[in-house]
Amino acid sequence: MVKNNILLILKPSGPTSHDIVDQVRKITGEKRVGHAGTLDPFAEGLLIVLVGREATKRQVEFIKLDKEYIATLRLGAESDTGDLTGSIVPTNATQVRPVLIRRILKNFIGEINQVPPAYSALKIHGRKAYELARDGKEVKLAPRKIKIYGIEVLNYKWPMLQLKINCSSGTYIRALARDIGKQLAAPSKSSRQRNGCGAYLEKLIRTKIGKYVLKDAVNLEELIAK
Repeated sequence: MVKNNILLILKPSGPTSHDIVDQVRKITGEKRVGHAGTLDPFAEGLLIVLVGREATKRQVEFIKLDKEYIATLRLGAESDTGDLTGSIVPTNATQVRPVLIRRILKNFIGEINQVPPAYSALKIHGRKAYELARDGKEVKLAPRKIKIYGIEVLNYKWPMLQLKINCSSGTYIRALARDIGKQLAAPSKSSRQRNGCGAYLEKLIRTKIGKYVLKDAVNLEELIAK
């Protein structure tokens, strides 16, 4: 959908948000193009792209809007990036009961402190955190206050857990998956001790930004046709 130079783009998995912006520049011929909230390359879904001087002036306004996601977590393993693109380490956890999952998810509702993932674009002494992480350096990021308005279990079949998440701007769903995995506990196959289950994002779809919804978005091919 295109309205007042506000484009609702269906971002596919693969390209970066900046890649989409560059393609919109080529399609529209407008140099002043920006997006209102990054989606990781592996993620897909709604990306708001602002075209032209007046629209890009409103970038901060759009970035601050609340978000909705459909997140698919893989339980029983951890990733250094928090998603399927990282180095995956199994935790040897066995199946977690649904009642435990629902109980743990309640801990994340409301205003919480969240430590952003080490593999993020946040800067530390002028360098992006993910650059330091890739160099093998320790990354320490301060926790940030975010709000989780709701988490709904859409589907669960071990080890896959699909959730609908409504949250404030600034929420890292990769970090939320990581923290849910840490709080979940399941008996280890090798002992009677209870160990952290672990979790990372297998798939992520952004379905809503403020009042803007994914069903109104178009892909780049449709935009070219218009």
